[in-house]
Amino acid sequence: MTLPLRGVRILDLSQALAGPYGAQILGDLGAEVIKIEPLGEGDHSRTMPPYFVNGFSAYFLGFNRNKKSLTLNLKSPEGKRIFFELVKKSDIVFDNFRPGVRERLGIDYEACKKVNPRIISCSLSGFGQNGPYRDRPALDLIIQAMGGAMSFTGEEGRDPVRMGLPMGDLAGGLFAVQGILAALYQREKSGVGQNIDISMLDCQIALLTYRVQYYFIGGEVPVPIGSGHASGVPIRAFKARDGKFVAIDAVVERLWLAFCDAIGHPELKEDPRYNSRVKRYENRAELYRLVEEAFLTKTRDGWMKIFVEKGVPAGPVYNLDEAVADPQVLHREMIREIDHPVCGKLKVTGNPIKMSESHEEAFSPQPALGEHNEEILGKLLGYSPQAIEELKKNQVI
Repeated sequence: MTLPLRGVRILDLSQALAGPYGAQILGDLGAEVIKIEPLGEGDHSRTMPPYFVNGFSAYFLGFNRNKKSLTLNLKSPEGKRIFFELVKKSDIVFDNFRPGVRERLGIDYEACKKVNPRIISCSLSGFGQNGPYRDRPALDLIIQAMGGAMSFTGEEGRDPVRMGLPMGDLAGGLFAVQGILAALYQREKSGVGQNIDISMLDCQIALLTYRVQYYFIGGEVPVPIGSGHASGVPIRAFKARDGKFVAIDAVVERLWLAFCDAIGHPELKEDPRYNSRVKRYENRAELYRLVEEAFLTKTRDGWMKIFVEKGVPAGPVYNLDEAVADPQVLHREMIREIDHPVCGKLKVTGNPIKMSESHEEAFSPQPALGEHNEEILGKLLGYSPQAIEELKKNQVI
């Protein structure tokens, strides 16, 4: 069986990370993604330092596979006409422009719907298409800061810390994909498309889950607690004898009992200070001191061997180089190698969505700027070579 989105065509107007990351997910699922880029430098992530491979930015390579690149001047009448020709033959228009940009260009959802009532439009922006902040610029760090979670990320008593992964961007891309897939499903029943408005700030608020419920119900404003947990004890990363860390989660009673045996302190099981989840939470500072001392008696790998044998949920705190070399990660094909026509052999992350009936894979290389101009205009829209050359001469493509 083919990939689930085979036959779906997406016009991706987005740049940087959030939108292109979402579009890559859809491309991994089989959609044809036409990345429409401005003339000149194209998506500005193409020039992001510090690493380049034969002119390709490593940053750009990270989230632009399974796409075709079309350069198009959307400010020109001819460029706009080509865009609408593509809309007629497409299913989704995806952008991360600031609110009002598509309207000013005359390519907003209402304009697209006139030429294709089945079109699904998804606009991803910092604050959404309405509200007092709609016109403010917003990038990942700004969204992390305003979403609340940054205020309680980091070590206790220290300044707020940006999450290591750009979760402001990534969450926006992930929620946008969910909205697009839901709209495709609804269109199968209704026959018509719709407009999707994704705010990156909305996405961060949605991710607050139980922490915001603690505030609503208990009035607790969270502060940084390092690798610990607001409720569960013991949940934390502990330093081993070799200076490396092990993360453990032994909150459930049977796991707590196994953990006590694993660290060589079976007496803790009956200790009245720790014999329930509530007691462990109340006495967590003293308990963590005991556990910290115990962890310094063995190396990280030594502890992992014991925890695996005892069935205690634990994992080594990997550096990135260790994470991408882990045998489980490799077994699940989450590190892949593709042949890039310019960059040569490239390692990339794999597709985490494994499906029993979709055996075909999508792993085409990241496109050069305007690489597919002739293919898209010639094969898809029927332009002659002479007409394409004229468009180039007139700075339309």
